[in-house]
Amino acid sequence: MHLVRKFFADNRAATAVEYGLMAALISVALIGGYGQFADSLMNVFGTVETSVNGAGN
Repeated sequence: MHLVRKFFADNRAATAVEYGLMAALISVALIGGYGQFADSLMNVFGTVETSVNGAGN
């Protein structure tokens, strides 16, 4: 019984779980934002390419 009380009184595991959840949330946000960023960057390079090709003619 003492071991069970000691286990539930220990807060280190809860802190580790909270940090894990925060890291997972940040990772999901970065992965989701990367797709948006890559699309925007491709549009910018496409516009630059069109401008450079037009200037060469």
